[in-house]
Amino acid sequence: MNLSLGSEVKYLRGVGPQRAEALARRVILTVEDLLYYLPFRYEDRIRFTPLADLRPGNVYTLQAEVADGSLLRFRGRRDAIYHLLLRDATGALYVKFFHGAYLDGRFRPGQQIVLHGKAEIDRLRPARLEMVNPEFELLGAAGGDSLEVGRIVPIYEAIGPLTTRVLRRLLHAALEALGENIPDPLPAGLLERHGLPARGPALRAAHFPPPTENLDQLNAFQTPAQRRLIFEEFFFFQLGLALRRRQQQAEPGIAFRVRDERIREALKRILPFKPTAAQKRVLAEIAADLGRPTPMNRLLQGEVGSGKTIVALEAAVIAIENGYQAALMAPTEILAVQHYLAARRVLGRGGYRVELLVSGMKPAARRQALERVASGEAQLVAGTHALIEEPVAFHKLGLAIIDEQHRFGVLQRKRLREKGAAPDALVMTATPIPRTLALTLYGDLDLSVIDQMPPGRGPLVTVRRSDEDLARVWEFVRGELGRGRQAYVVYPVVEESKQELKAAIAQYERLSRAVFPECRLGLLHGRLANDEKDRVMEAFRAGELQMLVSTTVIEVGVDVPNATVMVIEHAERFGLAQLHQLRGRIGRGREKSYCILIAPRDLGGEGRERIETLVRTTNGAEIADADLRLRGPGEFFGTAQHGAPALRVASLLRDRELLELARREAFALAEEPGRADELERLLASLDPHWQRRYELAKVG
Repeated sequence: MNLSLGSEVKYLRGVGPQRAEALARRVILTVEDLLYYLPFRYEDRIRFTPLADLRPGNVYTLQAEVADGSLLRFRGRRDAIYHLLLRDATGALYVKFFHGAYLDGRFRPGQQIVLHGKAEIDRLRPARLEMVNPEFELLGAAGGDSLEVGRIVPIYEAIGPLTTRVLRRLLHAALEALGENIPDPLPAGLLERHGLPARGPALRAAHFPPPTENLDQLNAFQTPAQRRLIFEEFFFFQLGLALRRRQQQAEPGIAFRVRDERIREALKRILPFKPTAAQKRVLAEIAADLGRPTPMNRLLQGEVGSGKTIVALEAAVIAIENGYQAALMAPTEILAVQHYLAARRVLGRGGYRVELLVSGMKPAARRQALERVASGEAQLVAGTHALIEEPVAFHKLGLAIIDEQHRFGVLQRKRLREKGAAPDALVMTATPIPRTLALTLYGDLDLSVIDQMPPGRGPLVTVRRSDEDLARVWEFVRGELGRGRQAYVVYPVVEESKQELKAAIAQYERLSRAVFPECRLGLLHGRLANDEKDRVMEAFRAGELQMLVSTTVIEVGVDVPNATVMVIEHAERFGLAQLHQLRGRIGRGREKSYCILIAPRDLGGEGRERIETLVRTTNGAEIADADLRLRGPGEFFGTAQHGAPALRVASLLRDRELLELARREAFALAEEPGRADELERLLASLDPHWQRRYELAKVG
């Protein structure tokens, strides 16, 4: 059969049922999917370094001959070390593979091998060099063919039984079979404007670069071929967002009255304090959207404690004064209750009626709440995902507010909006989001940022301590409590686990009995009944409790200005953004506040970097970039269902400049008159697996 980009990969020569199954597990189903599985690294196999020229501390790519190999097993241990001796015309090299039992019988004297790794001094024999756990590839009997040596060679991440060598051959076969049959979906003018190659040449050069290509540029993904493929991926994703936004702007919506004197007076009546300049600016942006006859789609971003909620409640007042209802959806019941209490406190000044709707309500109370929502008696409804369940019917929903919105799937947000006739949508987040991720996750939303904290906040100090310092830490906390302040102590689990983490329940009992017997302590965790959670939080807020021992249920929504200390045990077990959110619970009053991170003294790796970042800065943007670098975009929000795009070629960490360029081009193209239908057809013509990657843009 004639091979095309859309052909199933199982029809490619060299792909049998077992290999097709392994590829399918990576969602590589078509020839196009395979071609976009790019090398993660390139090796210069034109010029190998002679063994005699190796110097300790440097990374090399070598070609040598196997002289000898043996497996050294240890009595009473399953671990083994495989020792390999290599030679070339200039000298010898010793290679060591830890946990190397799988290599037993793999090597034979006389085999040609290519290695990539770091030369190091053998600690047991300082006179000789060695490589430890290098990457390697055995060459064919003739010392390798033209795909393996004598060129810049692509190195692929193995897929099950498909080694880098097998993948190299499959990709070469695919490109040979396709020939010139690789259509280019990008407009020619766009390629010419930015000096980007066509799709076919770009794919060939990305997989099998010419010998003149710069190796450093290749490994930095900065060659014209790689940049073209990265740009393409960003461009189509952004084009989907641009078309979605254009479609939203064309939909009929509610044009609220926003300049009415009565509304201005209503807003003044509910404000508990003078708003900051940033809050005024953001409210003006939201009000302008509310006044337009098209649905608002706006993301409100701001640091913990910056005053997003009061701005959202002001927007709700505008909707209510126009005769509509507002809904405020939160990801957890404790946060929904916090919003309900805050809204009732603030909106009560204006005589507005606030309702709570969560799954944990008693049947009779839930039934009465549903009736008040349906009749319109409830003017603002705060709740969890219970708001989008089937029995919930709004009388006249005009504004949907979603808090910590990355915790909801896009379909859940869509279902809330469907409870009304094209209501305006305001989504809020205090989670620091890097700009690159914001442009992909929320690229079809207008962005408002509250970049100013309310005045009168005391300084916030973050320090790191270890278990050995706990006695001194508790003495410090006791001193703060003695001054009339309050404290949080946070643990990562509720009950003791096999990981031997200190658990909230056990530590609450220990702290109550042995450490702070003279103090009033409370316990808060997710397994408590809703009424009990509310009772504990209200007691802490009222100052009846001096210390709150808690899990991460306090991460968002808890506002106690008198709390000046937070001790986080096992801080290395928390994510960076989560630690930043937890820390945001203190520093909300005028007094100096202290966040004390308890972690092992010898902590290394990512855990240490997370804690050092938090100690160094309170800047949300800096923390967001560090978190994205440490975790990667796929894990940034914890689960894939939160809508993070699955990128095949591009990297949100590495390719920020190309993302910005692709966004400008895509949005400019979408704004050209008469182009919408053509561009929709272009997106529809893409491979079905691309369609899934851009589904987020379509759902909105």
